[in-house]
Amino acid sequence: MTAGPPGLTHFDATGAAHMVDVSGKPVTDRIAVAEGYVVMAPATLALVTEGRAQKGDVLSVARLAGIMGAKKTADLIPLCHPLPLTKVALELTADPLRSAIRVEATVRTGGQTGVEMEALTAVSVACLTVYDMVKAVEKSMTIEGIRLLLKDGGKSGLYEAKR
Repeated sequence: MTAGPPGLTHFDATGAAHMVDVSGKPVTDRIAVAEGYVVMAPATLALVTEGRAQKGDVLSVARLAGIMGAKKTADLIPLCHPLPLTKVALELTADPLRSAIRVEATVRTGGQTGVEMEALTAVSVACLTVYDMVKAVEKSMTIEGIRLLLKDGGKSGLYEAKR
């Protein structure tokens, strides 16, 4: 495999972007967990958690949107491989101290490349959906802290973010 700058596998020796060839890599179990927050006013958080949002059940719709987002990652991120996902699970929980909805996505596959981008995409889409469903009430919400918490499988092994 020809590689570009050290550590940047999506560039060839000339600096051109390319899809990484994973055909020689073994199939292993892969998992990734990501998180993010939609920060809002306490009154907006109450509206969401009490199920009083005009558009309906915000958390259920955002959960489904996140699952769909994970499944569409290769369509959205140009150099991602399409992967057969074996699990996509999202937890959306109220964080009253932060006045936020915390979104956590867990994605699994058995494959030749990891699912970090799928987990991050799931969180991003779920956060955007929460925003969309209550923006009529509060346009000043922020989406914050989207990050990878854990990945395991493959050559690079285990990564865990500092909490």
